Amino acid sequence: MSKYLPFLTELERRLEPLRNRLAAHPLYSSIRSLDALHLFMESHVFAVWDFMSLLKTLQRGLTSVTVPWLPSANAEARRLINEIVLGEESDLYDGRALSHFELYLEAMQASGADARPIRRLLEALRGGADVEDALTMAAAPDAARSFVNHTFFCIDQKQLHKVAAAFTFGREDLIPDMFRGFVRDLDRAMAGKLDMFVWYLERHIEVDGEEHGPMALRMVASLCGEDPKRWQEATETAEAALQARLDLWDGILASIVESSSDELEKALGFSSLTPK
Repeated sequence: MSKYLPFLTELERRLEPLRNRLAAHPLYSSIRSLDALHLFMESHVFAVWDFMSLLKTLQRGLTSVTVPWLPSANAEARRLINEIVLGEESDLYDGRALSHFELYLEAMQASGADARPIRRLLEALRGGADVEDALTMAAAPDAARSFVNHTFFCIDQKQLHKVAAAFTFGREDLIPDMFRGFVRDLDRAMAGKLDMFVWYLERHIEVDGEEHGPMALRMVASLCGEDPKRWQEATETAEAALQARLDLWDGILASIVESSSDELEKALGFSSLTPK
């Protein structure tokens, strides 16, 4: 990895301002009730889902999935992506094998969040709809729809080093301790109904920092090599992916603020339509 250090250093320098904005985003401090957490989960689940399409794009491009089988060119990247797929698609929770997306859906159900839009998306896709139409049919939240469309724009470019950059740098879970602390406190107050969501948060921080993050970084380096043009494209893709995450957070925050205003107006006995 040492020969790629100058490229990685410059990439990290470029991403630092966006990462800092994500880590300090006011969305986290706005989530102070179960209703607000539900709004977060109901949009964030779409990002958990489309993450798997980034992952499967990389697996399809870096390994051999055809019959008869032939060895793919990049053996190291092949091993790295297969290890990541194992954890993301078939992790173990309480002795059961399931993907992190499926676990998230169960966490939503246990907490009382509305999983109908994401389930409608899956049904539309199984029925043959393309992603954009499926998002419309599912009535996905606007911010989630924009985020997923950006993800598939990246996938549709069919350039693995760009997909790897979006996967590696655009999906880091920069979740502050105070947000996880709030979720743990709420879980205790709800007699463990958020246990699965707490596990999801902790598990992603664990595997991203200790396992999948370093693996994915090596994958980006192996795909970009010593080609300055590829590193520049990877950097621009990572910046765009982080900006898309910021836009998603902004959209969820706006929905929480709007919901809080509506609740306040109801409590005070007037509507936002009341003439001022």
